[in-house]
Amino acid sequence: MWKYHGTGNDFVMLEDLDDARPMHEAFVAAVCHRHTGIGADGVIRVTQGAAGEDFFMDYRNADGSLAEMCGNGIRCLGKLVFEHGHTRKTELEVGSRGGTKHLSLEVGDGIVETVTVGMGPPAFAREEIPMDGHAGETFLTEPFEVDGRAFKASAVSMGNPHLVLFVEQDPAEIDVRTLGPRIEHDDRFPEKTNVEFVTIDDGAIRLRVWERGSGETMACGTGACAALVAANEAGLVPARAEVRFPGGTVVVDRADDQVYLIGPAERVFEGTLDEAWLDARGVAW
Repeated sequence: MWKYHGTGNDFVMLEDLDDARPMHEAFVAAVCHRHTGIGADGVIRVTQGAAGEDFFMDYRNADGSLAEMCGNGIRCLGKLVFEHGHTRKTELEVGSRGGTKHLSLEVGDGIVETVTVGMGPPAFAREEIPMDGHAGETFLTEPFEVDGRAFKASAVSMGNPHLVLFVEQDPAEIDVRTLGPRIEHDDRFPEKTNVEFVTIDDGAIRLRVWERGSGETMACGTGACAALVAANEAGLVPARAEVRFPGGTVVVDRADDQVYLIGPAERVFEGTLDEAWLDARGVAW
C-alpha cells in the first residue's frame, strides 16, 4: 500500500495486477477516514488493462462510491507504475470508467517529474453531463441559485459531472462546506455533481472544489479541466492557463477539442494494511 498526492489531492494506491482483489465500499470508506484510517480523498487499485491498455485505474471516492475518472489520481498511477518497474514506457494508455486516457511521463534520473494526461473532449449537452432539462441544451454562464444566492455557472462533463460557479470574491471566503454538498445533491443533477468555485486572477484560475463523494479537496484534476473549459468558453482565459488550487498549481491546455492536464505527482509513504485493524472494522481486502 502506498500514499500519493497530486497537488494535495491524495490517494491510497493498491497494486493488484492480477485483478484478484476487488475493492468494496466499506473497505474504501474505512481506509480513507481522516481520523480513524489512513486518510485520503480516494483509493486507486491498479490492475492490468484491457486489450490496447497498459493498466486500468479502479478508483473509488472517499465514501466508497465509484467514480468515472480522476485526473490527479491517474497522474499518480503513472508515477507509481513507472517507478515500481511495471513499465519502461513513457507513453501509456490507461483505462478508467471514463474511458482510456493517454499519459505522457517526463522522466529525469528514473524519477517521474511531470505527467501529462489527455483527458479527452469536454461535453456540454445536458444529457451527457447529466443535468435535468432538454437533452441537447447546454448550461453555460447561466444563473444558478442556491440558498438564496445567485451565481453565474456552467455545467461541463470531463467524463464526470461538474458545475463551475464564477465568483467575484476570493474563493477562500466562500462557504464551500455549506454550498458544496447542497449543490452536489441538487435535484438538477441526477448523478450528483462536483462543484468548482472559480475566480480569475491575472490570467490564471483560482478555485476551491467540492468533490462528489469526497468533500472539499486540496485539488481536483477533472475540476481543473472543467474550470479551464468553462472559463475559456466564457472568454475569461485563453485555451492554456494555470489552475491554482489550495494544494498547488497545474496547467490545463485545451487544444484541438482535447483537454490536457499537466502537473506533478508525489509519493508520500508506503506501508502495510494491518489485518487486525481491518478485522476490527469488519472489512477486508
